[in-house]
Amino acid sequence: MFDELSEKLEATFARLRGRGTLSDADIKEGLREVRRVLLEADVNFALTREFLERVEKKAVGVSQLRTVSPAQQLVKIVYDELTAMLGERREGLKLSSVPPTVVMMVGLQGSGKTTSAAKLARKLKLEGRQVRLIACDVYRPAAIDQLETLGAQLDIPVYAERNETDVVKIAKAGIDVARRARDRVVLVDTAGRLQIDDNMMAELERLKAAIKPHEILLVADGMTGQDAVKIAQGFDAKLNVTGVILTKMDGDARGGAALSIYGVLKKPIKYIGVGEKTDALEDFHPDRMAGRILQQGDIVSLVEKAQGAFDADEAKKMERKVRKEGMDLEDFLTAMRQIEKLGPLEGLLKMMPGVNSKMLKQVKDADPKRMKHLEAIVLSMTKAERKKPELMNGSRRARVAKGAGRPISEVNRLLEQFREMQKMMKKATGGGQGGGGGKMRMPPGMFGGLR
Repeated sequence: MFDELSEKLEATFARLRGRGTLSDADIKEGLREVRRVLLEADVNFALTREFLERVEKKAVGVSQLRTVSPAQQLVKIVYDELTAMLGERREGLKLSSVPPTVVMMVGLQGSGKTTSAAKLARKLKLEGRQVRLIACDVYRPAAIDQLETLGAQLDIPVYAERNETDVVKIAKAGIDVARRARDRVVLVDTAGRLQIDDNMMAELERLKAAIKPHEILLVADGMTGQDAVKIAQGFDAKLNVTGVILTKMDGDARGGAALSIYGVLKKPIKYIGVGEKTDALEDFHPDRMAGRILQQGDIVSLVEKAQGAFDADEAKKMERKVRKEGMDLEDFLTAMRQIEKLGPLEGLLKMMPGVNSKMLKQVKDADPKRMKHLEAIVLSMTKAERKKPELMNGSRRARVAKGAGRPISEVNRLLEQFREMQKMMKKATGGGQGGGGGKMRMPPGMFGGLR
């Protein structure tokens, strides 16, 4: 998501930073490059023009602050305007004071609507809300089966009527069941088509009038760029949608839909789908996303992700142990397993400030099974070897490589990376002598080490 856009914007700003001082001509040249990059990313033409006009207006006299370089000031202006273009602030689901809150999910067939309904249900359940799904797609073969399967996986009830084709009757009956069960939120999965047509819209308008949903969420495929924006306009004109879920944002989406949809509709992007699994739905924060695009990182989201995935007691126990005795390969393995819970390493790196495209390329080029290889190598060691990696002489390394089914060069590389991480941990925890404070750096090859 936004990889190409981020890389090109960073290259543009790097050239400006290299000039030290910026003339008006430099700024105009830089903004022309930004314009080209945005249009290549499939951002709406009119929005791009308005965006650059606002940036240029704010950039007048950008070199007047002596404490901040002109290029940094320009990046800050672009960041602020990107945030505004993406929606300014986070807008979550609006819950009714009188439950159940009824959320109507709409969108074209193939946009990921049914899966997004299940993902959102899971998210709400984890927040402590009692949720129910209602299957109102009576046209697509196996749509009800898909929703019921997802509901069973998540232990979330699904209301369905297999012998009924009137979606209004199904939805009303499902909401009545939810009300009696004291559910807090009801998600109504509606039918889609391959394209917007009068019959589909008439049915959705009839359903909206009957159930009076508190939210109408449009599920749009982020891979389709400006087509997603046109589709959103069509749905909004008929239904007055309250928010958008952009799906498939983990793929090769150029970012045009995300950067255009709020500006065109003035309806917030509430969530983004970043994978196929049911946990791959993220809250959308315009300011954090602008930071990611400009490679400034997103530490807040990274911390939130970590809090959700890590075992706090286990982490405290490990911290105490590392401070007292230092880090061994058992701790290293535990840390790697915890990191694996957070999802693909590439996604985590994008949330860290200062991580450039070169580091990301190392991760992309690395073997996707590298974590499993790490685990196999460590588990092929004896307990004594994991506790004291310095025991690993040539014959022991050869035995471990054979046991893990990996070349001995990978065992050597792992041990080298581990020693680097030990040094980092020593600095981070005060090291027992002279107290840390040093600048930490990533071990060489850490992200692309196992090929």
